[in-house]
Amino acid sequence: MSALPRVVVAAPASGHGKTTVATGLMAALARRGLEVSGHKVGPDYIDPGYHALATGRPGRNLDPHLVGVERIVPLLLHGSRTPRAADVAVVEGVMGLFDGQIGGDGFASTAHVATLTDTPVVLVVDISSASRTIGAVVAGLAGFDPGVRVAGVILNKAGSPRHAEEVRRAVAATGIPVLGVLGRDDHIVAPSRHLGLVPAAERADAATALDRLADQVAERVDLDAVLEIARSAPPLDAPAWDPTAEVRGPGAGAAARPRVAVAGGRAFTFTYAETTELLAAAGCEVVVVDPTHDQRLPDDVQGIYLGGGFPEVHAAALSRNAALREDLRAAVAAGVPTVAECAGLLYLTETLDHAPMVGAVAATAAMSPRLTLAYRSATSTEPTLLGRPGETVTGHEFHRTRVEPAAGGTPAWVLEPTASHPRTADGFAGPTLHASYLHVHWAGHPHLAQRFADAAAAATAYRRSPGSPGALGTSGRGTSGSRELPEVPRPEVAPADPLRHHGDVETSDATGRPLVDLAVNTYDGPPPPWLADALRASLEDAGAYPDAGRVRAAQAATARHHSRADDEVLAVAGLAEAFTLVARARAWRHPVVVHPQFTEPDVALRAAGHTVHHVLTHASENFALDPSRVPEEADLVVVGNPTNPTGRVHPAATLRALTRPGRLVVVDEAFMDSVPDRRHTLADAPVPGLLVLRSLTKLWGIPGVRAGYVLGEPAVLAELRAVQTPWSVSAAAIAALHACVGPDAVAEAARRTGELAAWRLVLTRGLDELGVHHVPGGAPFVLARPGAGVRDALRADGLAVRRADTFPGLDASWVRIAARRPATTRRLLSALGVLDLRVPDLGVPDLGAAARP
Repeated sequence: MSALPRVVVAAPASGHGKTTVATGLMAALARRGLEVSGHKVGPDYIDPGYHALATGRPGRNLDPHLVGVERIVPLLLHGSRTPRAADVAVVEGVMGLFDGQIGGDGFASTAHVATLTDTPVVLVVDISSASRTIGAVVAGLAGFDPGVRVAGVILNKAGSPRHAEEVRRAVAATGIPVLGVLGRDDHIVAPSRHLGLVPAAERADAATALDRLADQVAERVDLDAVLEIARSAPPLDAPAWDPTAEVRGPGAGAAARPRVAVAGGRAFTFTYAETTELLAAAGCEVVVVDPTHDQRLPDDVQGIYLGGGFPEVHAAALSRNAALREDLRAAVAAGVPTVAECAGLLYLTETLDHAPMVGAVAATAAMSPRLTLAYRSATSTEPTLLGRPGETVTGHEFHRTRVEPAAGGTPAWVLEPTASHPRTADGFAGPTLHASYLHVHWAGHPHLAQRFADAAAAATAYRRSPGSPGALGTSGRGTSGSRELPEVPRPEVAPADPLRHHGDVETSDATGRPLVDLAVNTYDGPPPPWLADALRASLEDAGAYPDAGRVRAAQAATARHHSRADDEVLAVAGLAEAFTLVARARAWRHPVVVHPQFTEPDVALRAAGHTVHHVLTHASENFALDPSRVPEEADLVVVGNPTNPTGRVHPAATLRALTRPGRLVVVDEAFMDSVPDRRHTLADAPVPGLLVLRSLTKLWGIPGVRAGYVLGEPAVLAELRAVQTPWSVSAAAIAALHACVGPDAVAEAARRTGELAAWRLVLTRGLDELGVHHVPGGAPFVLARPGAGVRDALRADGLAVRRADTFPGLDASWVRIAARRPATTRRLLSALGVLDLRVPDLGVPDLGAAARP
């Protein structure tokens, strides 16, 4: 019998905060000096990464489908004893408490694992959208299965102390104690992307966020009560799993400790801890290789294991490391036993979204709109490195990519059909190669580890030829799959009138050939159907001047959307008209435009006869705005938020600090509806002396309609109306304005905003890995500094980015890049990856001395 204090952290459904609370509990308990063992129900790799960060020991998985029900308790005990004995185990659940394998009646669910391990459950419940009903939810979960003991509840995302107390009273009626209450805190939520959370290894701020989370959990959760529940768990009657009992060492004739390279680093974060433990138990020397940085395989390598991860996110860095790609290609061709799962399969293909990969498998890979997520059973059809005819293993698929062809020659596996997936051949296999999408937990199938270790022990050690890419003394820039480094041309001459230069002229070359558009800042996709229908219907009114009643109705709907009075909204024909109205409204004495930013305000003010003054923000400060730099005599101040082209989101408090009697502050929020974090918008909070400009062009992708609106004090809007040309706002713009504040628009805006944030993350991660400086921000575009001439080299490669030397305060070393779909972004990153980006410290010209009063 083995005593192990333990607790399962579960929830009614996904999204309630299991990872946040479970990781926070682990970190808070570890801070007390306890040895904490972290575990995750299900196949997920990402949450265990956060567990490892919190506990300082490997995160581990407990999944009956992958390893069999008989191994769950042994693996729990093994994890709690390795590398040292734990004082308490915290097991994070998966999905809802009783949600398991589809069609399996709860098999592999959190409740199933809690029952197998006889572990009490602490529920985490998101209470943000309910109050007393939470009591009913808890009572229902606690009474659904008598074999599952719900021992406590943690309330998450409480809106206020009063709200939390209402829920606490409702839960008290169930007899189950409330152990703590957490409020909303977006700073402790792990960022998401196309396959879920971003791994801890990819987050530079992960440790800081974990410290904040540990502080909150320690302060707001009764840790003593949690430990009391954990200690109430009965002893476990099973031996701990032992990898040395599952495999044997190399044969007598084998070289000692065959060296196996295991992919790691930011691109390959998905490997079960037990996999390397089995390989070590089988006599292998495991050496971790980071394919984004390491230029060569270890000396005398006899086996290669490429696990899961996000190579699609890190494709630029993987592609740029041509030396290791060539080394791997040569090693696989030489017969070094190689296993590749999912990410490893993508890495071995010829290209991934056009970015050159290893080229060891005759296939190409690309992102797909469809997420493949399923438990699978898989059968071998022929003798391969891992499989034998007729053998079946269990595993899971988890990817949003496709490989064409999906299999070739001998497939790695034949995936058996499920209710939603047909029987398919998957991957590529032979005597020394096994590459497929299927993730297999080798603790559940230790014979796979044995076969791989045996093959490695029998293999001839790989030695690269002298002078080959990746060998010592070479440049480290291989040639496989790469192009010759192009000569970066001298930058072209700036336009004669830089302030009138627009990004749409970037999207074709001198011959009129269209280029891949990363220059124009509009959403990469068509308008949603409801908006397209509204625009088509507006054509029925094309035979008459725009109806003033419809304009007022659209303005009223927009006012309600922003919780404003009807007379605080003015419809305009795009922000170009808005800037023109502002320029004509008064005889401005000292108008100021904060730069670098969109140049239309300059053009409008100069056309109206005003002398424009500039206040420059600076790259050394990430283009932050200091209100004290704006001269007191400025009676008009124009600033973007987020600013085009820098992407800088200025705090709302900073912008409010610009206001004062006798001054009008104009905030251009053309891109604010594309920013997930709405804390710094001023559209919903009337401020005296401040105008907010909004555009429908960007998020909704309708630049040809010219639709926008101005929010501000009625008296100031009356000044703008006085100089507005009658009927300037078209029937189509009126229809778009009305449609884009409706309930359909709210839901679609949230979806598009989340999508843009994910696209931007792919771009910024790739730029980081290429060493290209870029400005932090939240806009759906990125201001980057790859160096003078790079923009022209990209144009020669068929890619258009926005030149930045037409913006005051920037030079030709900067470019602005629009957030696009990952496949498009990776094509750009691949093109950047073969350029010689040795950028000198050019410095941003400090024009401020001349521009400031």
